[in-house]
Amino acid sequence: MRQELFVASLQHQPLLLVIRPEPDDLSPSGSGSGLLEQVQQLHAAGLRHLEVAWMDQPGWVAFMQRVQDHCPELNLGAASVTSSKALGNLSRLDLSYAMAPCWCPELVEQARTLGVLLVPGVFSPSEVHQAMRFGCRVVKLFPAAHLGPGYWGRLQAPLGPLPFVIAAGGLEVSDISVWLEAGHGAVALGRRVVGSPPAFRALLDWLHQSTIKP
Repeated sequence: MRQELFVASLQHQPLLLVIRPEPDDLSPSGSGSGLLEQVQQLHAAGLRHLEVAWMDQPGWVAFMQRVQDHCPELNLGAASVTSSKALGNLSRLDLSYAMAPCWCPELVEQARTLGVLLVPGVFSPSEVHQAMRFGCRVVKLFPAAHLGPGYWGRLQAPLGPLPFVIAAGGLEVSDISVWLEAGHGAVALGRRVVGSPPAFRALLDWLHQSTIKP
């Protein structure tokens, strides 16, 4: 059910933004880099999905709670999840989803036990096949830029119907339409979009101009 709800949300807006907080963002006041303020600005412009990289830092859970408080309509998830400790944090926050950079069936199974939707990262045909056999209806193609937009489509002939795929890793705002048209279900953009004023403005423009609104 969580997979189906997540796919439905991504079909409504096929974009995720991935951010990685700096130490100043994790301070009790939340002041410093202004990351939360940028997230609020993007949320007001229509951003629906936000991933925050998990960090083994005391202030990470509190930062996530601030995001939830200030942007309650965001479909909030965690990125860079590779450990059982991270899953414990996610279960406590009741996040909609989490992303792993690699394929680890043991971690996916543990997440299911905790009621956490963990989307695995896949790269090779073997990993895609294993994830499908494991019941993963959503996967993340990572690093997508290294593979190119045509890679996923070439897997369909030997593997058959493929799961819903999120292209992630090294992509820019200008890549969104290219990768969607190539058959990817959604595109994830990284922290450098928020860290670059031109890229940030380009993302705001995309959100304002997109006909796919939350």
